[in-house]
Amino acid sequence: MSISSVESAKDLAAAQAVKDHVFDGCRLGVGSGSTVVYAVKHLTELVKQSSFKVTCIPTSFQACQLITENGLELSDLARTPELDVVIDGADECDSDLTLIKGGGGCQLQEKIVASCAKKMVVIADYRKMSEKLGDQWKKGIPIEVVPMAYVPVMQKLKSLGLHPDLRMAKSKAGPVVTDNGNFVFDAKFEYPYDWNDLETKLCKIPGIVETGLFVDMADVAYFWTGRWVCVCEEEKGLV
Repeated sequence: MSISSVESAKDLAAAQAVKDHVFDGCRLGVGSGSTVVYAVKHLTELVKQSSFKVTCIPTSFQACQLITENGLELSDLARTPELDVVIDGADECDSDLTLIKGGGGCQLQEKIVASCAKKMVVIADYRKMSEKLGDQWKKGIPIEVVPMAYVPVMQKLKSLGLHPDLRMAKSKAGPVVTDNGNFVFDAKFEYPYDWNDLETKLCKIPGIVETGLFVDMADVAYFWTGRWVCVCEEEKGLV
C-alpha cells in the first residue's frame, strides 16, 4: 500500500462522514489524529460554501489548533455539554464497532467528548478495519495512568494477561505525557478478550484514568478500500 493511497482513503472517508452527518446548527465533537485533519478540511469547506453554523468541541490540543486555525467556531463541554455528533478516527475497528483508540495519547478527552454525543462516527483508512481487535493493530491497548501509580498498575495489567509497555517519548527523555499530565501504557494482548468485561476490570484499577477501548460507543464507521465500506450499528459486520 502506498502512502498516497492511505492518505486518499483517509480523505475520502472524512469527506463522506462530514457530508452525511454535519448539518446547520450541528454541535460537533472534533476528534484527534491524522484522519481528522481531513475531516476538518472538509468541514471548513462545507461551512464556507453553505454558511452552516457549526459549533466545534475539540478532543485534544491538536483538535483545538485545527479548529482555530481554520476559523471554525470553538466551544467546550462547559458551554456545550450536549453534542449531536462526534467525528473521530480509530487505530482499529472490529466488526462489532469496538474500537482501539489512543495511539496519539488522546483517549481520555476523546472518550469524554464521545460520551456527550448522540452519535459517534468513525473515519479511518482501510488498514484500521478488522474482523477482531488485534488483527491489524499490534501495539496494544493505550491505557492512561496517573504517574505515581504506574508501577502497581503495570503489575495489575500483567495479572490480567496483558503485556504493558510504558510509552516513551520520541523527542524528549522519558515517557510520553498526555494533555492531562499522565503516562500511557500500551498493553499488548495475545488473544481476544470479552472487551466489555476487560474494560470494566481495567476501570476498577486505582490509578488508571482511562483506556483506549471504546465498547458500544461507535454508531457508524467509514472506510475506503477501493469501494465504500460502511459499518453501521444496526447491521454490524464488515460489508
